[in-house]
Amino acid sequence: MFIALSMALLLVSTSSTAWARVRLENICTVQGQQEIKLTGLGLVIGLPGTGDGVKNVETVRALRAALSKLNHPALEKELRAADNVAMVIVETSIPRTGVRRGQKIDGYISSVSGAKSLRGGRLLPTPLSTLDGRNQAAIALAAGAVTVEDTKLATTARLALGVDVQRDVTALFVKQGDNELITLLIEPAKASFWTSSEVANVINTEFTFEAEGRKIAKAVGPGAVEVSIPKIYQDQPVEFVAQVLEVGIDNPHTQARVILNSTSGTVIVTGEVEISPVVITHKNFNIEVGDDVEETADRFFAVAEGQNRQSPVQLQQLQTALNQLRVPPNDIIAIIRELHATGKLHAELIDK
Repeated sequence: MFIALSMALLLVSTSSTAWARVRLENICTVQGQQEIKLTGLGLVIGLPGTGDGVKNVETVRALRAALSKLNHPALEKELRAADNVAMVIVETSIPRTGVRRGQKIDGYISSVSGAKSLRGGRLLPTPLSTLDGRNQAAIALAAGAVTVEDTKLATTARLALGVDVQRDVTALFVKQGDNELITLLIEPAKASFWTSSEVANVINTEFTFEAEGRKIAKAVGPGAVEVSIPKIYQDQPVEFVAQVLEVGIDNPHTQARVILNSTSGTVIVTGEVEISPVVITHKNFNIEVGDDVEETADRFFAVAEGQNRQSPVQLQQLQTALNQLRVPPNDIIAIIRELHATGKLHAELIDK
């Protein structure tokens, strides 16, 4: 584990010049491409006595309404012993690429009352719509056999390809107006004013339309870049988007971030994580960071950036000193936490 930790820190701390050119497709998405959540309230029938019909009045009423639609009306008191039925919430996600009518996708169901298990049940046809109360039209219809994937969570199940899409759902990625454009959204982990400016620059360098006399890309924030669609591509916006996402960018900015996982003893470092001058005393060793102090004992180390005390010290240098002292991973994690708590670690800390 210690060797793996050392290798991980060393690899992610390598100079940015070593990174290859990254395509915009790997750090950006196009606004309008997003998952759409669909939900519905349904009934699972055919359960071997593990349903909630005996306990839940709402389940009995829903079953009665379903039977009425099948031209088989029944009284509520006649259904109170129906322990083979359970009320469930049905969920699915339309992928960001959109779907067409007739396509089938997976769905997921969860018991909402006192059912013990959904194993062996079948979902009655259930219309699914968006959570937006203004639009209750069914977009998909879910039905079929349910599969309990985790025996410890028998009240949740999967509906494999059991959601039948009833309406086309397409991504509207072109903003209409006097000037048709698309908006590139930069991944939050890489978003910064530098990154958005650089994305705009590489697009303007790649696409030059002198006849139009203007640049087509403009950074509008740390996480967004607007790109005007040239006239020659306005009838082929998909082809234009594909070409834009193929453009490469050198050295995409990465925010200084340290991710800790004490359970696995993992430390992930992104960006250039700097440390202010500090003296660390931990158990039976001392480390001084950012000062020209000679090593005076076997367990005392000095960490500095050459002879220039004003130069920032990187976390990787501290890690090298900790490696020399054979510090266990959990102790490294504890030291990093304390550095952040005292304001000496200049990075976002994500502690899992």
